Amino acid sequence: MKRWVKWTVGAGVTLLVLVAGTAVVGTTLAEKKGERLVTVNVRPVSFPTDAQSLERGKYLFSSRGCVDCHGANGGGREFVNDGRGLRLAGPNITPGEGKVVARYTPEDWVRAVRQGVKPDGRPLFVMPSEDYNRFTDADLGALVAYVRSLPPQPGGAAVLELSLPVRLMYGFGGIQDAAEKIDHSLPPATAVAEGVTAAHGAYVANMCISCHGPGLSGGKIPGTPPDWAPAANLTPGDGNAMTRYKDAGAFVAMLRSGKRPDGTTVTVMPFESLREINEVDAQALYVYLKTVPARPFGQR
Repeated sequence: MKRWVKWTVGAGVTLLVLVAGTAVVGTTLAEKKGERLVTVNVRPVSFPTDAQSLERGKYLFSSRGCVDCHGANGGGREFVNDGRGLRLAGPNITPGEGKVVARYTPEDWVRAVRQGVKPDGRPLFVMPSEDYNRFTDADLGALVAYVRSLPPQPGGAAVLELSLPVRLMYGFGGIQDAAEKIDHSLPPATAVAEGVTAAHGAYVANMCISCHGPGLSGGKIPGTPPDWAPAANLTPGDGNAMTRYKDAGAFVAMLRSGKRPDGTTVTVMPFESLREINEVDAQALYVYLKTVPARPFGQR
């Protein structure tokens, strides 16, 4: 009996040491990963000042997820707080002395938005630049021009408080930052004519990949709280989300209301932005999603 007790205690101590060692190693790896330098070659885009371009920028800011992290006025907002050590808030990106973007050069804006890299070369952890990497130069310029035109707002820097599980997942490669996901060698996307077409829908669908994955097959969104629902599989196939929507009208109604055709509520989706998508973009997105290759759920 004594031997069994000693063996059990010894095994427990060994397990605790292994767990503690894993935590130390994972945390160290996460810190090194977050401090690495990412070299990208960027060229500035022009920031237009005409009313039409600024209106386009405002539309992109409102409909492509920017408001969900930075707020409608650009002053920043908390968007995750699970009460268990994970707290994230987007920074104030309005102009003004002391703001995070106050010293951004045109190249810095491109590097951050399109490549997921800070001006000092370190990766941005939360910024979903993979969603914006395929912006055309015109759209990127319009978006940044609109942000730069916003009135100064109170608010501070980003809040990045990561729980131990998230730090470990990041350190050991279970979570990637945007700079890891992006092919930095790709040239900017070329413009596609706006219309209810699969080609234009593919351009709009770039906003979906940070949650639904590059193949749009969904799965657990890495780094999100445990109680968050997984992203749905948007590819064709029995049981996949798109089978709920018999036509574009039903799909667009979900984007506007946050509810499925059966009346159930869709959770996690950024409806503050999605409801602002115009009819052409929304219907084109539906057309495109009906054409993508089928993938098993979660196959990223």
